[in-house]
Amino acid sequence: MNLKSLARDTAIYGLSSIVGRFLNYLLVPVHTNRIAVESGGYGIVTNLYAYTALFFALLTFGMETTLFRFSNRSGEDPEKVYGTSLKLVGGVGLAFVALVLVFLGPIASSMGYAAHPEYVGAMALIVAMDAFQAIMFSHLRLEGKAVKFMLLKFAFIVPNVLLNLFIFLVMPFVPMLQGVYARFNDGVGLIFFANLICTAGVFGFFGSELKGLRGGFDRALAGRMLGYSWPLLLLSLVGILNQVADKILFPFLYGGGADVQLGIYGACVKIAMIMALLTQAFRYAYEPIVFGSSRDRNDPQTLADGMKYFIVFTTFAFLAVMFYMPLLKYFIGKGFWAGLGVVPIVMAAEVFMGVYFNLSFWYKLTDRTWWGAVLSAAGAIVMIAVNVVGVPRMGYVACAWGGFAGYGTSMVLSYALGRRYYPVSYDRRGIGFFLVLGVLLYFVSLLPGRICADWPEWAGLVFNTALLAVYGVMVYKKLIK
Repeated sequence: MNLKSLARDTAIYGLSSIVGRFLNYLLVPVHTNRIAVESGGYGIVTNLYAYTALFFALLTFGMETTLFRFSNRSGEDPEKVYGTSLKLVGGVGLAFVALVLVFLGPIASSMGYAAHPEYVGAMALIVAMDAFQAIMFSHLRLEGKAVKFMLLKFAFIVPNVLLNLFIFLVMPFVPMLQGVYARFNDGVGLIFFANLICTAGVFGFFGSELKGLRGGFDRALAGRMLGYSWPLLLLSLVGILNQVADKILFPFLYGGGADVQLGIYGACVKIAMIMALLTQAFRYAYEPIVFGSSRDRNDPQTLADGMKYFIVFTTFAFLAVMFYMPLLKYFIGKGFWAGLGVVPIVMAAEVFMGVYFNLSFWYKLTDRTWWGAVLSAAGAIVMIAVNVVGVPRMGYVACAWGGFAGYGTSMVLSYALGRRYYPVSYDRRGIGFFLVLGVLLYFVSLLPGRICADWPEWAGLVFNTALLAVYGVMVYKKLIK
């Protein structure tokens, strides 16, 4: 293996993913400042994109991983595998879109969008095209075309960001466009149409990849591929349910004003998603180091070290976000600040999810991948139960605690089973020290504001910076020095 090429491609894929998510992330302040909280518009965005994530998992049905597996399997023709994958996903996507469009009225009404069924239709088209493009993106990765992969990702992201800026910063002030702006919930519906336009536009750059449709359809191969992919579909569905079920269920559980409350929750969750960006950056930087050589591969000590460094890093990220919340809260509109109390809960849930991901190596390395579906399902059941019981009483706060409880359940169960099937000597004392230190510093940061109601914001930032420095010094002394 060419390690230099591997490092280069990893950097490109990481850059396209992290920078892409960051650019989309920058739309949050635009949306939350231009969409009035009382309109419930941001709740519509949160709800429909949750559906999109769920149906994306359904429409790809594990075929991305299946494409990798069968393309590298002895005796299989990679081009035939690719063409069959395209046709399977494309066929399912077309059937899905046709079904949604034929029954658009009843479907939109059941989802609460009777006044705007076009939103549901647009999202159906988007998710079907995204699923089809996912196979072509996977093919680019198989062929090592990392640069084209990155450019095509940005071919969607950049126009989408520019269109959103036009919608919210230009259209409201152009008299001839104000009627269109108002017609679609003051720009909210135009977010979906912009997404649809940009997704469709990317097809124009997939010339050579679309040639995979020319080959014949191998029914026997399709059967083998579907047999391999259905457990992956189950695992993917359960995993995505943990992330979006609360946002899908909320309107049905909360009742009147659900869009407003869901919008507040969705906006504040975006602040907590800083943790997701940072942990992804950690994985891109760390995984090539850990798994880049055969000497370290599958080494329990390597997994133990990776877990410790991951927890230390994410604890630092948690503290940084919470300590600088007086500044970070301006990332969303002031009308959404009522929900800032859920940020530490959601961030803690993200840490649990990251730990669960790191623990997942035990069932991957022992070929017990079915345990992944079982553990994720257990977490999803707990999360949904907390939402069903808690949302009518606590509103979106129950959504935050549902994620915390769900990911916590999966994490604890995975750790317990991992000790039996693939024992790893985690540095529990060292991990515990940094976790306790992080929790202690967080609660210390709250004390001045509780003691002195007039505690200045600038003084709080200085005090919190000193606390963060304490954590940094302890990391340096115990792990680096």
